[in-house]
Amino acid sequence: MTEAQKRFCDEYVIDFNGTRAYKAAYPNCKKDETAKAAASRLLTNVNVIQYIQEQKEELKEKINITKEQVINQIARIAFGDIRKLYNENGGLKNIQDLDDDAAAIVAGIETTEEFDGYGEDREQIGYTKKVKIASKDKALDMLGKYFGIFTEKVEINSDKPFEVNINVKGSK
Repeated sequence: MTEAQKRFCDEYVIDFNGTRAYKAAYPNCKKDETAKAAASRLLTNVNVIQYIQEQKEELKEKINITKEQVINQIARIAFGDIRKLYNENGGLKNIQDLDDDAAAIVAGIETTEEFDGYGEDREQIGYTKKVKIASKDKALDMLGKYFGIFTEKVEINSDKPFEVNINVKGSK
């Protein structure tokens, strides 16, 4: 493997963006379309694939992430209950009061201070909080794919030589 290919791999495992990684490893490439096509070709190279896999495994060991932890976190998002974010009066709980399952479904919180008046005479009257929830659909899809719940079956029927009928059936 060349040094540029190794650099590509090292860049690629940062964010899995082939175009960006290729442009970082091969700075003479200026066009995104060219970088995208070249990155796609590189990602079919057996040595590149093996090196990337080794880098991913090394990183996984460094930060001590297990498959079970990842699946558990995805399951928390998939089956999280938004009602756990609120107190009995319907108000949003403080972030430090959320249990681990409730906190797992929160993708972000935006807080805006509300004021009345202008300039030095303005007075704070409250806050507006917007909570972004992680995508249940995406989490359920990931779990379904991992556990093989969603599959596509391909049936090939051939009654005559050189004539093939293909029926694709989706199942859940």
